[in-house]
Amino acid sequence: MAGSGGAPSPVPAAKLAAPGGGDGDFRIGPEYPRSPDLADKGAPVGRSFQLIMKSSDSRIYNGTDETLLEKNRHPFERKVFVYVPAKYKDGTAAPILVMQDGPSQLDNVKRALDNLTHETDPARRLPAFVAISVANGGGDSKGSERGLEYDTMSDRFARFIETEVLPAVLADPAVKDAYPHLAFTSNPDGHATMGCSSGAAAALTMGWFRPDLFRRLITYSGTFVDQQDDDAAEEAKFPLGAWEYHSGQSLIANEAPKPLRIFLHNGEKDNGYNKPESGYHNWVMANQRTAAALKAKGYHYRYLFATASGHCTGSVQAHTLPETLLWAWRGYPTE
Repeated sequence: MAGSGGAPSPVPAAKLAAPGGGDGDFRIGPEYPRSPDLADKGAPVGRSFQLIMKSSDSRIYNGTDETLLEKNRHPFERKVFVYVPAKYKDGTAAPILVMQDGPSQLDNVKRALDNLTHETDPARRLPAFVAISVANGGGDSKGSERGLEYDTMSDRFARFIETEVLPAVLADPAVKDAYPHLAFTSNPDGHATMGCSSGAAAALTMGWFRPDLFRRLITYSGTFVDQQDDDAAEEAKFPLGAWEYHSGQSLIANEAPKPLRIFLHNGEKDNGYNKPESGYHNWVMANQRTAAALKAKGYHYRYLFATASGHCTGSVQAHTLPETLLWAWRGYPTE
């Protein structure tokens, strides 16, 4: 079992798509054919947009944070990619999926939306969510803007999305011209977020610290390890960074369950897989422990252990993404 020192036992892939089910631990692979739901089936397509956000306009990430290495303290711009599916009706309050490291898996998400919002089988139909894929601020790991945004244990990134990114999307002239009455639901159950690596850690942190804003969390190769800046103010409360979710302070085990639905994944050969001495930087161990903690606490969770694959392997995501989205959005109205 996950979390007890080994990977989950093999489970028939059909169970991943079982209506009403699909929680728990799954072992998949070693082959990863592209999901047929990412093929061009001739479904109506939506509209794509791109906007630029300047750090000089941000009150949250302006490029001068003291935790940044000196070389990383400078103004920057980030791209925000938006996709509004054809199924969306202007004036309705749309659910949203916020994606880290934009454009990331946006092309695959767009194709899944095109196909599965028009699916005739209600059990395999996605709601017409607006996909918002946000580029990071640059760099990686400790001392970088990306590390500050994604690996910090606080609600800061969730507030950035809520108070700066979403309003910027709604105010964008091209978006307003195409959808003059576009609106996003205020219901946190209609707010999903998705990322890989540190972007996955950001997704979990967004929901953990602000379940009033985000409740459907998709994490591939989650960086649930000690990668928070050593000089971050949050170090005083969470000295092991995202490792604290499942070990150290064991936040998941020791706090009351939150209204979250959480997808987890890691590759068999993910970071640190063959290095027991990596300790706080072993992605496989971190994801297994996180899954075990969620299971023990009674969360709706799904954990995929992908054999013969590594960190954020693209073929694994293309193989699993449609089923992951369907599972993540289970229970949300599609009409």
